[in-house]
Amino acid sequence: MTVAARTLPRLGGFNLGMIGLELRRMMRNKRTVIFTLIMPAAFFLLFGSSAEYRTERVGDGNVTGYILISMAVYGAMLATTSGGAMVSIERAAGWSRQLRLTPLKPLAYVAVKLSLAMIIGAVSVAVACVVGAFGGAELPPHAWIGCALLAWVCSLVFAAFGLFMGYLLPSENVMQILGPVLAVLSFAGGLFVPVDELGSTFATLAKLTPVYGVGAIARYPLVQDGDLWVATLNVLVWTALFAAGAMWRFRRDTARV
Repeated sequence: MTVAARTLPRLGGFNLGMIGLELRRMMRNKRTVIFTLIMPAAFFLLFGSSAEYRTERVGDGNVTGYILISMAVYGAMLATTSGGAMVSIERAAGWSRQLRLTPLKPLAYVAVKLSLAMIIGAVSVAVACVVGAFGGAELPPHAWIGCALLAWVCSLVFAAFGLFMGYLLPSENVMQILGPVLAVLSFAGGLFVPVDELGSTFATLAKLTPVYGVGAIARYPLVQDGDLWVATLNVLVWTALFAAGAMWRFRRDTARV
């Protein structure tokens, strides 16, 4: 009898079918839908839709548009972190250890989770921009496209952050912990308050937070101001650190299999 040679899956197991299946499962979670669709719009309407902000100018648009971009970034942060942190539920159910019995590579597993988080992050940014367009935000066409795209792409750092935290924290309260953490990081990183209003010491510390780079890059097409090299380095370093941490925890979490 001839035994067929075992072949490993391409790309370590990363494929669109797996992403589609995981996405359908994720969207059944009501908390995910709330974070994705409601939170960014609610924050914008609460903090950025006043008549005073609509008439005050900043960069090539108005203050309402500036706040819209900040809220889009914050919404993307919440959505991508929530999407990545859902791995904690799989850990509690023992599913992640079962995956180690398959040819699925840790890097492919991390890539699938990051892809899912980025999909819901894109929806979050899109919803914020639609609400902002009807809520008085004024941005030139290139800024609408550029700010939205950069807010989404740079939120990858928080998809990796959510995945990393999902392996560190228990499933029953992961987002209850990460929600306040993201709010504190947003204040510290200059997302809610401009860095130049924080004072020199806090402004320096803000550049070391993972929020700073995302906010600065996302707002650049509107304000045309800021050190893009520092912001880009910030995003790349934090993304690499969180992704490496997620793969490390995945291997350690399943090492006993």
